[in-house]
Amino acid sequence: MLSLYFKYVAMLFKSQVQYRASFWLMAVGQALTPLTVFAGLYFMFERFGHLKDWSFFEVALCYGIIGVSYSLSEALVRGFDMFSILVVSGDFDRLLVRPRSTVLQVLGSKFEFARLGRLVQSIVIFIWSLNNLPIEFTVMKSVTLTLMIVCGLLIFSGIFIAAAALCFWTVQGLEIVNVFTDGGREMAKYPLNIYEKWVTLFFTFIIPFSCVNYMPLLYILGKTNGNDILYMLTPLAGMIFFAPCMLLWHIGVRHYRSTGS
Repeated sequence: MLSLYFKYVAMLFKSQVQYRASFWLMAVGQALTPLTVFAGLYFMFERFGHLKDWSFFEVALCYGIIGVSYSLSEALVRGFDMFSILVVSGDFDRLLVRPRSTVLQVLGSKFEFARLGRLVQSIVIFIWSLNNLPIEFTVMKSVTLTLMIVCGLLIFSGIFIAAAALCFWTVQGLEIVNVFTDGGREMAKYPLNIYEKWVTLFFTFIIPFSCVNYMPLLYILGKTNGNDILYMLTPLAGMIFFAPCMLLWHIGVRHYRSTGS
């Protein structure tokens, strides 16, 4: 399955670099556009100095982690984000008659390499903020950082997959999902304790962004008040969130009725 997926990716890459100037301009644009948001963050700290008890580089680290997770998800799971097109056109019927997983085929139907420009920008901010923080790195902190990124990727991917699954009943994609993808991305770039309590509770127990940025970040920065192991393990909530999203997808596939297009 991995071999087939990489063949999909290779074909998509060849098709997207046919017009190289367009490809590189889009990649650069994807890298520069989010900088306007980061510039706003920088100027806010220049004016006020701190955000509650958070310094600029602590928030920048939070920004970088979520940026990397979202960028990876947007590139890798783009097929699910555009899935409604397959349902409306009836092209999903072709995927069903092929002897391969529908998940694999939808993943391989779309991969936007230009989106990796956003990933580069997020990685630069991530590394820059780490270099400017007095963090004493250990193996466990390195593992925790990795889990934060991977499980953040799973949360965003889970939302894309759940939204795609809803297309089996709604046909068209629902714009409200952007509240949890784009809105969730912007919200999660900041520590959750700056928001109202109901926002913190929602993004901890319903969509667990808090578990992949705020709580493990407290451990990374040495700000915990309790058992460090619990803070280290909170990113695993991303895996728990991803499971029912995949289940919803498989239920949707079983209930799919062709549009007849």
